[in-house]
Amino acid sequence: MQKISKLNLVFTAEVILFFLIIFGVLPRYFAFGLAGILVTYSLFASLEDATILFVRSIPLFIALPITSSFDNMNTWRIVALVIFARFIFSNYKLLKINKLLFILLLISILSIFIAQDKTAAIMRVIYFVNLSLVAIVIYYLPNKRRIIVNFIPPLVIVLVVGFFQLATTYFMDIYQFVGFWGWGAQCRQFGMEWCRIAVEQGNTWFAYNSFGQINLRMFSLFTDSHTFPMYILMAIPAVFAYAAERLDFASLKTALRTRARLMILLVPLGFLAAILSNTRGIWLAGWGITLVAFIAAIIWKRAVIRYLAIWLIAYLMMFAFVYPISATPQFHLYAGKATLTSRVKSILDFAETSNALRIAIWKASLRSMIQHPILGVGIGNFPVVLEQDIELAKAGSSAHNIYLQIGAELGIPALLTALAFFWLIFKNIYDKFRSSSASFDQLFFGALLITIPWMYGYLMTDAALFDERAFLMFSAVCATILGYGKSARIS
Repeated sequence: MQKISKLNLVFTAEVILFFLIIFGVLPRYFAFGLAGILVTYSLFASLEDATILFVRSIPLFIALPITSSFDNMNTWRIVALVIFARFIFSNYKLLKINKLLFILLLISILSIFIAQDKTAAIMRVIYFVNLSLVAIVIYYLPNKRRIIVNFIPPLVIVLVVGFFQLATTYFMDIYQFVGFWGWGAQCRQFGMEWCRIAVEQGNTWFAYNSFGQINLRMFSLFTDSHTFPMYILMAIPAVFAYAAERLDFASLKTALRTRARLMILLVPLGFLAAILSNTRGIWLAGWGITLVAFIAAIIWKRAVIRYLAIWLIAYLMMFAFVYPISATPQFHLYAGKATLTSRVKSILDFAETSNALRIAIWKASLRSMIQHPILGVGIGNFPVVLEQDIELAKAGSSAHNIYLQIGAELGIPALLTALAFFWLIFKNIYDKFRSSSASFDQLFFGALLITIPWMYGYLMTDAALFDERAFLMFSAVCATILGYGKSARIS
């Protein structure tokens, strides 16, 4: 019998403890024990294994109940510092910061001086630096394929939880659901400050229509239904790379004749879960990228692209499952009309409340960029644009467009720098796809050519990438892309 590695043993213990805590079987103070396990492992395991555990843990990191008024300090902050400290202690000579990221950091620091709330600005800079530490380590790790494969276990977990969450809507009314997931799991996972905001000030957990029907917007282990589908999109390329790497891509016919690993089923399940988040921006961007992918498959006669484009048919087919799910009574409420049709129609209904509000916020953001073109209103100070209290940033006050968010907070030079970085990521994906010969690499970078533009398109309607779990995953994926094929001796 194969011996279980320490990494898998610690990860299994983490998963068990995590669910026992968030579902209330164990009291919250056990989170300190879980944090202790993760920190100890990060100190004494190899740097690569410690980083892999971190990557696996992104959706599972839990807040520490330090005091009754300060219980949202998340474990990832401590573990990231430990891993980075180990790396920099022995490898400080290797450290180089991407010029574009350095410019963004410099502008962010300068914006503190003009921010209305300087404390919020300073905390935001610290937040983003903390989020980026493990990505720096990932960039220098030699075995990027191992990092990529380990994007898959947490994807499996969040999909299982997401569909379990959907199942609970058929056994609970909406008050019981909010009690179980809102005041229960979310409080234990993210702390009382967050769950008060989510339950009392607003959340994105439900889709409403004019017929009085309420449907779940699947959010799984994430704070909202916007972050969840982004995480799925960023993890799906790893599924393709691992599950289909044995296929022969000499031609599309030869590739289709070989059976991929069963894990390839995570792709349509991931698409379905992303759709069930009821995030219209994800739907719209997905339809657009599907069209572009099929055009590319026709023009660019490369078997891998055609193979991946065929899988986007599965994305379109998954919408067929939305109707019966939407038309089934959830939360014990009448389901006389399916929400899918009304949700699709509402995308282009500019008078619809959500759309009208977004347009008003976009206009305010553009006006603010014109008024404050150099340094914006200050990092972490976006509510100033809408003449709101800075505290509302924690409640999701944003530009509902990541590009406008960056421009409004940090100014036009920062926006141009961020756009240059996003282009750098895409160009690296394209170049590595063109130059790769191994099926694993072709599938990973080929799938990223689909999912990263998909996410870029979605971010025109949301700024949820700045949520900690989405940003941790994005920074890990970016570090993997930029550092792929680079070798460095680290200790």
